Amino acid sequence: MEKFTRLQGVAAPLMRANIDTGAIIAPIYMLSRSIDLGQKLFANWRYEQDGAEKPDFVLNQPRYRKSAILIAGPNFGCGSSREGAVWALMRFGIRCVIAPSFGEIFFSNACQNGLLPVTLDERQTCRLADTVIAAPDPIATVDLVRCTVTSPQGDEVSFKLAEDRRMSLIEGLDETSFILRHEHEIDAYQARLRIEQPWVFIGEGGRARN
Repeated sequence: MEKFTRLQGVAAPLMRANIDTGAIIAPIYMLSRSIDLGQKLFANWRYEQDGAEKPDFVLNQPRYRKSAILIAGPNFGCGSSREGAVWALMRFGIRCVIAPSFGEIFFSNACQNGLLPVTLDERQTCRLADTVIAAPDPIATVDLVRCTVTSPQGDEVSFKLAEDRRMSLIEGLDETSFILRHEHEIDAYQARLRIEQPWVFIGEGGRARN
């Protein structure tokens, strides 16, 4: 998993509430490994039925075509648990989504795949979107080491992320790799437990082991 420490890039405002995973990537595009999920990101919003781009959709506008940060409304990533929603965003080039709230499973999938979900309150999120829209150059900065978001005008706001999630993203560790970093402590705990509570291990060969 690619490490995430500090990201500076184009931020695109998509201020809709309840953007679900089916809107992020339609289920039909998950049926083939040959399909570029990034190209199909928000496909029903980005394209006409004949495949032509809808010029008014934010990611089709020239200033937002290379967005690395997406600013959205509340409950982003709600709906089904498909992990492909995260893959589609990352394949497009988006490494961070900023929203007032997220679907719980989407939030977990994002962290486990290297996509940073930043939770700001609704006022802060709307203000950030407004500054991006007004800025000649819509560049924002997300610093996971300092847990800050900086607007194009230089305004800085802090955010919180659980420490285990934060360190996994900073160090580029998936969930299994993060757990294995504590392998010695896990082994030591298990060895102590075998002595203090041997009945826990009944069933390993039919009897408790010391």
